[in-house]
Amino acid sequence: MTTEETAARRGPGGSAGGPVKGARGGSGSRGGTGGTGGGTGAGALLLRTVRSNMRQYGMLVALALIVVLFQIWTDGNLLKPVNVSNIVQQNSYILILAMGMMIVIISGHIDLSVGSLAAFVGAAAAVLMVHHDMSWPVALTCSLLIGAAAGAWQGFWIAYVGIPSFIVTLAGMLLFRGGTQILLEGQSLAPFPRGFQNISQGFLPEGGPLGNYHDLTVLIGVVVVAFVLFQEWRDRRRQQAYELEVLPLSLFVLKCVAIVAAVLAFTLTLASYRGVPVVLLIMCGILIGLGFVMRNAVVGRHVYALGGNRAAARLSGVKDRRVTFLVFVNMGVLAALAGCVYAARLNAGTPQAGINFELEAIAAAFIGGASMSGGVGTVLGAVIGGLVLGVLNNGMSLVGIGTDYQQVIKGLVLLAAVGFDVWNKRKVGS
Repeated sequence: MTTEETAARRGPGGSAGGPVKGARGGSGSRGGTGGTGGGTGAGALLLRTVRSNMRQYGMLVALALIVVLFQIWTDGNLLKPVNVSNIVQQNSYILILAMGMMIVIISGHIDLSVGSLAAFVGAAAAVLMVHHDMSWPVALTCSLLIGAAAGAWQGFWIAYVGIPSFIVTLAGMLLFRGGTQILLEGQSLAPFPRGFQNISQGFLPEGGPLGNYHDLTVLIGVVVVAFVLFQEWRDRRRQQAYELEVLPLSLFVLKCVAIVAAVLAFTLTLASYRGVPVVLLIMCGILIGLGFVMRNAVVGRHVYALGGNRAAARLSGVKDRRVTFLVFVNMGVLAALAGCVYAARLNAGTPQAGINFELEAIAAAFIGGASMSGGVGTVLGAVIGGLVLGVLNNGMSLVGIGTDYQQVIKGLVLLAAVGFDVWNKRKVGS
């Protein structure tokens, strides 16, 4: 098996619920329930599943514990519908950046410019709409094209000239920060059209027979549940068709019940306030699209291959320059979108936008399972890492912890997450 194939298989398997490979036998050849010692076999299979996804399962458990802790500490205020909606909107731009940053890190690179680029694009959008009276859809399209061009600019120097990504994006951070100051002349520009504000502040429209809940949100929740169950069933059938080891039926049903319960609880919480925020739909679209590309598309497998072993990937026929270039174009577009979301939330383009965004995105990626050596991680993991930071920020603010102590705590969380990853790798290797 080539390194490309190995990395490609390793990458998607990092997501929760990914296929678990193993020998056929004691626990049943396909369903994992037949044969002798079914209980022992099921337990061993569950243990292998958890170990193979240790980092992501660990972060899910950590997120759940953080939620429970602050729910108790805040006397139930954390999970109030209005606060859950605020958490989604307040952290949307960081989650968007984190998904792109995860792919950059998987490929073996880093991008320090995303915060400054987000600020620059937000400033450009403000100038187009406020000074030039451009309609918001056209301004948004131009903003995304600016982000793509900025990503292509940096990708060219990294992929085709060979300058390390750390240096190129550090230069980009300075360049785009200076460009923001030039565009805005040191002042904020506002206001924006209502349609542009709705990118970050808007909700889906109401209408329907349910009096206490947002009808369209409930419908979306039901569709998501049906889609998730179909995906789980299809993945199980596919694993059985290829004679891969699958979870016993009882554990599979338990997993599906847990997923459905979580989705419905989240949906009903949003539906009891104002419904689904528009920005949540945007993030879900990005998550599904990038997740599919990284799991199923050739370019996604090539990204994992480059991060796993660049030299071997080249020998296997991977066009490393082209893949690296596309990774940074994608990051540029997502940074532009994050900048527009942030500007829409503030209803202004401001020179102070984007400060420390790159650090938050990098932290979310590493908390969510990325490895500094590359080749490891999932887009879903980046979202989980971003939610860990977001819930921490929100919970600590609710209980009155100052921003100085918040920074200390987030630093310790990042260190603990990476330390756990190093410890787990050593334990597996020993």
